Amino acid sequence: MFATRWQPFNDVWSEMNRLHEEMNRVFDRCGYRDRLSGMASAYPALDLWQDQDNLYVEAELPGMKLEDLEIYVTGDNQLSVKGSRRVPEQEKATWHRRERTYGEFTRVVSLPFPVNAGKVRASLKHGVLTITLPKVEATKPRRIEVKAE
Repeated sequence: MFATRWQPFNDVWSEMNRLHEEMNRVFDRCGYRDRLSGMASAYPALDLWQDQDNLYVEAELPGMKLEDLEIYVTGDNQLSVKGSRRVPEQEKATWHRRERTYGEFTRVVSLPFPVNAGKVRASLKHGVLTITLPKVEATKPRRIEVKAE
């Protein structure tokens, strides 16, 4: 006689795996799976760098309009970029594929040092948002003259 171990969760996990596979098939048929796997973990992707006087932030935002963007610098040293990309209206059109992302987004990033929030500038050129954040005087490098004695 063989002893069979009772495992009540086997059926549950088997059903979960089946459901997962079915959802993958649905996403494959709709074309969403490629889109979801290729998305960055945070949108928009940001580049940050600094020179002696400023911190710079760049984000690629193709097709965005100035009126659809909001940029904030908060007192706790964070930069917030908010926006909304509207779905273009196409009258009497049948979509065959829709891969571009639409809707609202918010990206918040901690800044590496304090900035002068009153002098922050932002521009949008050729789909690239550039934010210039001036350093506060205390964080700028200061040359110390050494005197011989």
